[in-house]
Amino acid sequence: MTFDPEEILSILDRCCESFAFPMLDNGYVYLAATRLSLFRSTTDWAIAIEVFGFSPRAALPDTSIQTFASRLHDRDPPKRFVNRQAYESYLTYNPHNEYRTVYPVKEGPWQDADNTEFVTPGENVIVVRDQTIALPSIADYVRHGIELEQSPQVQVFELCRYLADIAREQVFATPEERRVSILPDMEQILQLEEWHHPNVIDGERPSGSETFQQLSRVLAAGDVGLYRSSQPPNTHWRNWPEGGRL
Repeated sequence: MTFDPEEILSILDRCCESFAFPMLDNGYVYLAATRLSLFRSTTDWAIAIEVFGFSPRAALPDTSIQTFASRLHDRDPPKRFVNRQAYESYLTYNPHNEYRTVYPVKEGPWQDADNTEFVTPGENVIVVRDQTIALPSIADYVRHGIELEQSPQVQVFELCRYLADIAREQVFATPEERRVSILPDMEQILQLEEWHHPNVIDGERPSGSETFQQLSRVLAAGDVGLYRSSQPPNTHWRNWPEGGRL
């Protein structure tokens, strides 16, 4: 079965209008890393976009999994809403998108208790997905292209960017987490570690993006060879300096 690429793009555009599509320069989130995955079956399509970063309002670094699909799996149950009306409104206004969050980085003394936006001076390790990782030296940050804004103090978002470089698989969703809103019979057909993402805040939309036009055709036909974007990738955090600055 084939799907209509224009309908897929229309769904993504509508999610932009309702602020449900990833904004990589989200003023509340310091971006560290992104990943995009496509899923397909004979009857359905889905896109999952992961964003690993740090929001000071969330206290801990997290990975969001934003799923867009013809049909979604395992929606939030009614008990999570204040009343039935709120649940019905959620389904009405979010028919093709779902948002989930996982926390790959564990709480610990690595984070300054007095100011959780900073790493505790003198701490040596952090735990990511049950793996103990040595905290980097200032020289390590430099080697990974991360310039500390308040050196020698290290901000949590700067540590996240280091972790995204040296423990990429651990900071992203597990295969099971990635599929949390994906119908069980769907197969993953493509995974991108970088791509050209529209600047949603400036009014760009997936329907006007060569990348997402091609991805919609991949989903429609089930042919990954249709993705040949000529646009340079821009999903690295350096390209979104306004992220987290609110």
